Amino acid sequence: MARVTFKGKPMTILGNEVKAGDQAPDFRVLANDLSEVSLADSQGKVRLISVVPSIDTGVCDAQTRRFNEEASKIDNVEVITISADLPFAQKRWCAANGLENVKIYSDHRDLSFAEAYGVHMKELRLLARAVFVVDSHDKITYVEYVSEGTDHPNYEKAIEAAKAAQ
Repeated sequence: MARVTFKGKPMTILGNEVKAGDQAPDFRVLANDLSEVSLADSQGKVRLISVVPSIDTGVCDAQTRRFNEEASKIDNVEVITISADLPFAQKRWCAANGLENVKIYSDHRDLSFAEAYGVHMKELRLLARAVFVVDSHDKITYVEYVSEGTDHPNYEKAIEAAKAAQ
């Protein structure tokens, strides 16, 4: 299991760690309108799944903006941001930042995504920062578990992986 700290404090990570080459586990998260969303809803596309602890913090905000800006230039790639924030808070963040086409989903209800992908920080009931690329056949092609929750992921490697997954 990936070793993760948050502000230097070790976190207990729950769930199943995934690796490149694995079949992507399904999950159930909530859209901002409280409708349920699963991996199958974006089937046939390459998915860059950006996982953040809380959307309205500095690094999480920057990560969400960067991936959406960069990946929008790649055909057939859908960027999905997932956090344990309430859907209402995510909707407010999107409106306040003028980002209407961002797909931000909440794993708050039952941590289905967090458990399936091994990013549930037990002590905080938040998601550990991570990036996953899932190809159009639902195979995981890239995984980065960020070891310190307040650090940025490797944007360049993730974007290259999304391009390569075409």
